[in-house]
Amino acid sequence: MLLIRNAEIHAPAPLGRADLLVAGGRIVRLEPGIDLPARYVERLDASGLLAVPGFIDAHVHLTGGGGEGGYATRTPELVLSDAVRGGVTTVVGCLGTDGVTRSPAALLAKVRALDAEGITAFMWTGHYAVPVQTLTGSIERDLLLIDKVIGVGEVAISDHRSTQPTFEELARLAAQARRGGLLSGKAGVVNFHLGDGTRGLAPLRRLVEETELPPSQFLPTHINRNPTLFEEGTAWARGGGFVDFTTSTVPAFLEDGEVACSAGLRRMLDAGVPPGHITFTSDGQGSLPAFDEHGRLTRLEVGRVTSLFAAVREAVQAEGVPLDTALAVVTANPARILKLAGKGQLAPGADADVVLLDAADLAIRGVIARGRWLMRDGEVLVRGTFE
Repeated sequence: MLLIRNAEIHAPAPLGRADLLVAGGRIVRLEPGIDLPARYVERLDASGLLAVPGFIDAHVHLTGGGGEGGYATRTPELVLSDAVRGGVTTVVGCLGTDGVTRSPAALLAKVRALDAEGITAFMWTGHYAVPVQTLTGSIERDLLLIDKVIGVGEVAISDHRSTQPTFEELARLAAQARRGGLLSGKAGVVNFHLGDGTRGLAPLRRLVEETELPPSQFLPTHINRNPTLFEEGTAWARGGGFVDFTTSTVPAFLEDGEVACSAGLRRMLDAGVPPGHITFTSDGQGSLPAFDEHGRLTRLEVGRVTSLFAAVREAVQAEGVPLDTALAVVTANPARILKLAGKGQLAPGADADVVLLDAADLAIRGVIARGRWLMRDGEVLVRGTFE
């Protein structure tokens, strides 16, 4: 057992100073003044630290992504220590543009490998293309028969790299995702990649207007990639939909008009978007490509999971977003939207995924996943099998 004493608890709501007892990979008690005989428990005095839920990164190219500039531009897969350094204890893996040399089977294998190495991992079935490439032959079967599949994605729309799916194709795949989610008790959400195309969110608005599918069935990502899409996303979220910001960026993207996540979160909150409708993801290990007006690749960089909490921290320190609101976009919100039981909160019965932050500067000092130390005193203790 592990007893964390005298921490300021943000669950993510602030609960004040308390002790947190971990046993069997779960939180078993959370209250002030827990006292147990020393021979039964490891103790940590967390004075000066904040205890927060482990972070959820729901859009990571676990097996790598990219390839838009040819074979040599395929990006590398995630290594465990990158997730640990970023305080990420739960990931949801996806495929991107390439669904040929990157396969759902390989993604599932990587998901299970990360589980074995120490964090919790799930996956989206499919990739940019429609019809959706699945593991079992159908979206519904994937959701019902593969425990690690929680939804469909990332399906590309409004992008020159998409397969230009029709309205009927999008309606059918979304309906299959919903049916599979209902039958399996999973979220069954469709994660939509949004490009810079002028159609923006129009395909999703049409799905809501012309079918019985609710806006909560969709999670459009990269909503901060340009000012027009950001404003569309604000209206979409005010109308009941969810939106996902991408935290991996480069200075050139921001110069071209990408909205910084920290400022974007502040702006959406000020515009009346419900705080529970916003999530951040990193697009870790995905490619960050730039194209010219003719669609030719001009540069390519790689997304990082460590950008996730960096954006949250900046929202608090630079934009004045309350800590509990900022934490929720990488903890409670994705856990609720994606139905990740036991994740995204500090509470008795929840998984013992805990990040310890320095109260002075919010630097990550400790990471616990399923009750096991992965980082302590700022030092990574557990690495991937081949690191």
